[in-house]
This record gives sequence, structure tokens and C-alpha cells, in this order.
Amino acid sequence: MVGGAFEYRYRIVMYKENLMKYTRSVLAFATTVVTASVVAASAANAASFVLSSPDIPANSSIAKRFEFNGFGCAGENLSPALQWKGAPQGTKSFAVTVYDPDAPTGSGWWHWMVINIPASVSELPAGTGAQNSKTLPAGAAQARIDYGYAGWGGTCPPQGDKPHRYIFTVFALKTEKIDVPADATAALTGFMINANALGKASFTAHYGRAK
Repeated sequence: MVGGAFEYRYRIVMYKENLMKYTRSVLAFATTVVTASVVAASAANAASFVLSSPDIPANSSIAKRFEFNGFGCAGENLSPALQWKGAPQGTKSFAVTVYDPDAPTGSGWWHWMVINIPASVSELPAGTGAQNSKTLPAGAAQARIDYGYAGWGGTCPPQGDKPHRYIFTVFALKTEKIDVPADATAALTGFMINANALGKASFTAHYGRAK
């Protein structure tokens, strides 16, 4: 009887251990599946968020009419039309930026910043970036850029430089409004945009000036 009772207790212990191992395996598998699903959903969401321009195709050379008028440049300083689609769920507003990482400043150059674009908007028409613009979407605002004013500041790389990259980006934000002072630096505005970003879509174009 003693031997039988011992064997019975041993089987109970082994059963419990095997049950715990099985439970841990099931939980680990479920966690893996959920994580993979979230990652896949995020990747699919990111892939569906797209920014484009009828004026500046991705990887193209930017037309002279979008060049700055000043600092030795003589363009029309027009902002291009931008269009986007596929924003992630939960988007409450958009922000648009244009940045030149090749500007010889040590920190690049911000050419355009538009914030507080309503979630119902999916484009900015050409010319929207004029200072004191009257064609911005209701509630939207332009933030100060590195030319020292709020509005579009066209391309103007140093003559003879290898063509600079201009990165156009639209951010989907989790807040309806970004509160920054009217004289906020581009760095501060950029920080607030990134701190509230749900996703973003970008394309890059190029511009250079011969000597």
C-alpha cells in the first residue's frame, strides 16, 4: 500500500508539472501570435499611409519655381501641392514638414512646417505656403522655419553643391492641436510633432544650383 500511495502522489505531481508546462507553452504561443499580429497590422498601416505631389514626383529634380527668392536665389518661392491617403486609425490632425538634411548648417534646414491640419483634410493646394496664407485649411497654421518666418521657404542650396535632398513628410497625429508659441523654433515644433505622431509618410526630391 505504501508503494502504491507513493506512486499515486508521484503521478499527481508529474501531472501538475506537465499541466503547468503546457499552460506556459500555450500562453507563450498566444503572446507570440498577438505580437506578430500587432506588428503586421502596424506595418500594413504604415505601408498604406502615402504622401505624393503632382508637382514634384518622388526622387525627381525640383522645378525652379519652387526655389526661394532671396539669398542669391531667384525662384518664385511657391509651395508645391501635396496629397496624402491611408492615415492610421485614431488620427486627429496632420502636420507637414519639408526638410533639407544636406544644408551646411550642422543641423539641416527646415523649409516648411504646417501644423493643426484637420483630420478631414487630405491635401494642400499649390501656393498654400505663402506668408499669411488665406488658403490654409480652417484651423491650420504655419510654424516658423529656418528663414525666420512662418510659411514656405523655397529651395536655395549653395551654388556648386551636390544636389540637396528635400524630404517632404506628412505626420498623422494623435492630438487635434499642437500648442507652440508663434515664435517657436523649428526644432521645438518638430519635437512636438514627433511626440504626438501616430505615423508618417515621406518622399524625397532633389535640387541643386550650378556655379
